[in-house]
Amino acid sequence: MTTLGIIGAGNIGSQVARVAVANGYDVVIANSRGPETLADLVAELGPRAKAATAEEAAAAADVAVVTVPLRAIDQLPAEQLAGKVVLDTNNYYFERDGHIEALDKGETTTSELVQRALPSSKIAKAFNHIFASEITTDGAPAGTPNRRALATAGDDEAVAFVTRFYDEAGFDTVNIGPLSESWRAERDRPAYVVRQNAEELTANLAKANRLP
Repeated sequence: MTTLGIIGAGNIGSQVARVAVANGYDVVIANSRGPETLADLVAELGPRAKAATAEEAAAAADVAVVTVPLRAIDQLPAEQLAGKVVLDTNNYYFERDGHIEALDKGETTTSELVQRALPSSKIAKAFNHIFASEITTDGAPAGTPNRRALATAGDDEAVAFVTRFYDEAGFDTVNIGPLSESWRAERDRPAYVVRQNAEELTANLAKANRLP
């Protein structure tokens, strides 16, 4: 069975962990405060989950989820994540992360910065434009009319995993393309944190401005 290593146990990380365990994945989850602080979450998740350090979660992962503030990406365990599919949930919040000139000017994307920090990993954007609480509440079986859709972008192998995992979580997928286009689903764009089906999401991605 696939092991999901989740680095970051905040709102998104814990919700992705719940989806993963519900769909039969093993989960190794880490945060910045230490494994002992995750006892309640691991108890809730059950025997398929355990807490670890970020390095241990990365090493155990078949696929990893990176859901840490943008300012912390340089601290990610790049060696343990080398060669692995990594899902990036990041958005740029300058109020939290400080201003990053290349993002302010539209010269790069948050996921490209993650790729730079993890040069040997296979990066895909995932779960960045949905409220965390809706990850476990707004999914529906495949074929449900008006099923909600989520966007992804990035490495082909990584996007293939995201597409499968989205479907297991109850969402259709819209593939934006390379990481350089992942800004289309980020903060302050039409696709950000609104409920939309695949057709609506495709339209919202297309009308996004690079500098909102």
